Amino acid sequence: MADKDKRYRIFISAAEPSADAHCAGLITALKQSGYNIEFVGVGGPKMAEAGCELLEQTGTKAAMLYNAFSQIGYYYKLLKRIAHFLQDNKVDLVIVCDSPSFNFRVAKAAKKVLRPGSVLGTPYGGRAGIKTLFYVAPQLWAWAGWRIRKLRRLCDKLCCILPFEQDWFSEKGVDATFVGSPLLDDLGTIPGGFIKNYADFDLGRKLKIALMPGSRPAEIDSLWIPMQQIALRIRGKYPAAKFVAVAVDARRKDILKAAQIPNFECQYTISMVSDTAAEADFALVASGSATLQVAAAGCPMVIMYQSSRILWHIVGRWLVKTEYLSLPNILAGKELVPEFMPHFSSIEPIVQNIEQLLADKDKLAQVSNELIKLTEPLAAKKSRDEVAKIVIEML
Repeated sequence: MADKDKRYRIFISAAEPSADAHCAGLITALKQSGYNIEFVGVGGPKMAEAGCELLEQTGTKAAMLYNAFSQIGYYYKLLKRIAHFLQDNKVDLVIVCDSPSFNFRVAKAAKKVLRPGSVLGTPYGGRAGIKTLFYVAPQLWAWAGWRIRKLRRLCDKLCCILPFEQDWFSEKGVDATFVGSPLLDDLGTIPGGFIKNYADFDLGRKLKIALMPGSRPAEIDSLWIPMQQIALRIRGKYPAAKFVAVAVDARRKDILKAAQIPNFECQYTISMVSDTAAEADFALVASGSATLQVAAAGCPMVIMYQSSRILWHIVGRWLVKTEYLSLPNILAGKELVPEFMPHFSSIEPIVQNIEQLLADKDKLAQVSNELIKLTEPLAAKKSRDEVAKIVIEML
């Protein structure tokens, strides 16, 4: 357990906006703990606002899967800078959040740091390197399972945000604990308060659909125009339909506005995904963390993800081991909500699916109820507080 009279330094690595938000919440929780902790690392504006000294602001270049190849040069230079900082400065703990392709390397740099008593020749400096905590488990149960050996070497403690992950990783020799989902830490009420019954749902008078094209540039580039095209088709059938697009920050809001297609109209908002989803009747959502926030708001949805058709067939489809690709369906063990991952070029199947769902009030109410039940265990714990306790124990 940490000593309250001692000063500690924690290095935190967050490479994208969602991780920036998770780590900002954790920093706030640790500051409230009464321990004397200094925070330094790489992350976004929310971490900086919470009191973390940033070596560099990340998040604007975040990418998924093979889209990350275009950013290799940037991340290589950043990793070298991080490695030099860890070697030249006393750091008591390294916390890496999500983005495993990048953060495995940050953890490796931490383990290479030689401290008094380190044994030369052991992999990555052995356990004598800087202690590492992984916040948000890499989804090795879905793909790239061979990296479990690397995770065992690099990770002193793993904080899992999905309930089944604790057992999966523990069985493979990783010290893992389920801490709840940081995505749901800021819910104003328990998920059960958001259930939608659609009793007064009238497509002829009122229909509100949320559009959530994600925060990564690659997501916005590939999903925002198709989402608008789908919205136009829906409005063509239901003239009362109104749309609201959710942006993670002002810069991304401007990007969405700049890419608005002719004849499309919508409201733009910078707000919590769950807040917007709670007020919507339906949502189109980029695959990723936002899907759980939409689920916690009891909002039926269609989940989308785009990729290269060639790379998907050559690489992607063989790497992925789960039957479903979106988090709500993985947790449900069935296709609770339609997922089009990847949807490639035609929006026709998506439009047809949405129209069928909107025409079935009973189905919408059933999906809303099941989404709420699915996310209640995730919201039962405050992730930031659970992780803060683990951090104090590691210090």
